[in-house]
Amino acid sequence: MTKADSRPARAQKVLAALQARYPRPETHLNSHNAWELLVATVLAAQCTDARVNTITPELFRRWPGPAELAGATQEELEEVIRSAGFYHSKAKNLLGAARRVRDHFECRVPQALEHLVTLPGVARKTANVVLFGAFGINEGLAVDTHVKRISHRLGLTDQTDPVAVERDLMALFPQQEWGDVNHRMVWFGRDVCHARKPRCGECEMASFCPRLEPPKEKTGRNSAGRR
Repeated sequence: MTKADSRPARAQKVLAALQARYPRPETHLNSHNAWELLVATVLAAQCTDARVNTITPELFRRWPGPAELAGATQEELEEVIRSAGFYHSKAKNLLGAARRVRDHFECRVPQALEHLVTLPGVARKTANVVLFGAFGINEGLAVDTHVKRISHRLGLTDQTDPVAVERDLMALFPQQEWGDVNHRMVWFGRDVCHARKPRCGECEMASFCPRLEPPKEKTGRNSAGRR
């Protein structure tokens, strides 16, 4: 059996193990609606969810929705989100997204991927998170650093580009599982399969994991952010 041929069988084992460990997976980001989830996900790029959850209560108190945020100044928003890192670009993107949602989508977060990715700061990964988390739509499978790392280690992909990794994973897992696969891999990456020192002795997948490592890549603005 070749490595490629073994992937579907291994993916079934991975899914079963993740389902057993995390029977009710959820996002770590606190939100009450689609707009709040979109904002939180944008802020979470290269920032921890725990930090984002300390920022969003004040942000949503001052600007509850896109119409309110669209009227804020860059300086006002930067002051609130400063601790999230990259606050200049994040503030610019969030203001642009708020104004576009207000002007083009009647203050409602669109429920289609092709519309979501037209919002400043919203690429395919963020769009997939919002579609599943807010609307229960499995349009794709969000690939962040955890998902990418674990997918490589388990031999589910040999791609490095997040879109190519997503394509491989979508072919291996049932569509109705895509959103939950993301959540479960994120939890698993934080609890067990750490980037530098994976806790293989505690991993129920150790018996069939090939423990492959993805090629080292230079980090930068275009790299997949943490969630």
